[in-house]
Amino acid sequence: MQRLKLKPMLSPTLQRSLCSHVPFLFCLKINSFSSSSSSSSLQCSPWTGLQTWRESPLNENRFWGPKGPKPQPLQSQPSSLNSDDSPMVSSASSLAELGALVLSTSDPLAKSKLSHLAFSRWRLENLPIGSCEPPPRPARPLKPQLVSPKEIPAPKNSGLPLNAYMLHNLAHVELNAIDLAWDTVVRFSPFSETLGEGFFADFAHVADDESRHFAWCSQRLAELGFNYGDMPAHNLLWRECEKSSENVAARLAVIPLVQEARGLDAGPRLVQKLVGFGDLRTSDIVARIADEEVAHVAVGVHWFVDVCQKMDCAPSSAFKDLLKEYNVELRGPFNYSARDEAGIPRDWYDLPTNDQDKNKKKDKTEKLTEVYDRLASIISMESENSSLNRP
Repeated sequence: MQRLKLKPMLSPTLQRSLCSHVPFLFCLKINSFSSSSSSSSLQCSPWTGLQTWRESPLNENRFWGPKGPKPQPLQSQPSSLNSDDSPMVSSASSLAELGALVLSTSDPLAKSKLSHLAFSRWRLENLPIGSCEPPPRPARPLKPQLVSPKEIPAPKNSGLPLNAYMLHNLAHVELNAIDLAWDTVVRFSPFSETLGEGFFADFAHVADDESRHFAWCSQRLAELGFNYGDMPAHNLLWRECEKSSENVAARLAVIPLVQEARGLDAGPRLVQKLVGFGDLRTSDIVARIADEEVAHVAVGVHWFVDVCQKMDCAPSSAFKDLLKEYNVELRGPFNYSARDEAGIPRDWYDLPTNDQDKNKKKDKTEKLTEVYDRLASIISMESENSSLNRP
């Protein structure tokens, strides 16, 4: 395994810190890693709203009212968790401990509210980052049943109308996103001196946003007569998170720059489907969530470039090599305008025409394979039936 060399201009303290943590944080398997900073990736335009987002006050608009987000009315607050009932939040002495508490909470509504309480307490009381071991995997409720992506029922077989079906899928993504952000905070907390406090502040802020998004989705599902857990869901997002558990550069590439960026691509399409279905209230919620996800992708871009600069490597090359090493596939169509706004340079992710053609052919092949498998199964069953019916 080739190890990346540090820039000579780094301070001796930072050099020692990075060198001591290189095996855990920054080791990459590289075929041809360019150390040149001539790539446009180092000249990417950051999201113009990033600093405003960082400095914004605590967002208490966790309820979706008739005209959009607003503070939650007392009579509408979930009873899963109240601040008086969470002494562990008060006893935690660091951001990492608060994050581990969120990860260890299984009830979805409690996790959502606890995430907000944790971020609020850390911000208001100026607690240290601290250091803590994350649980092996986040606590999960009994429902929804987690299955492979291929086992997720089609809308017509889910028992939910199309708007609730799409909203349930989004709620599942948002719940996972709470855990993904807090896991990043807790897992890499031993390296706060190397990464800097801003890294952890940003991802705790992301977790707070995601918890608000889940609260909106959960509220709207209840208004439609359903609950999170009413249909199966997949565990794909957490599997992608586990891939990058030992490499902060990979975590940034795989989660905010691939998984969350897919939300930028899919958001407008989902909004249009909901408008076509006639559910404007849900479409407004989804549109707001998609708009706020720009900040999360921008955070990923900022810290990925920061890590690459520390390692004296070109972000574009690093990003592509990491996706190859961790077997993460990029798939269009891409929402170029939203990705441009978030600051992801197109040369990081845009697929050459021949690669796009390969993806299309692969999709067609997979679909044909499914058809052939089904036909083979039907033929086999018919053969068995005919043999049983023979005199």
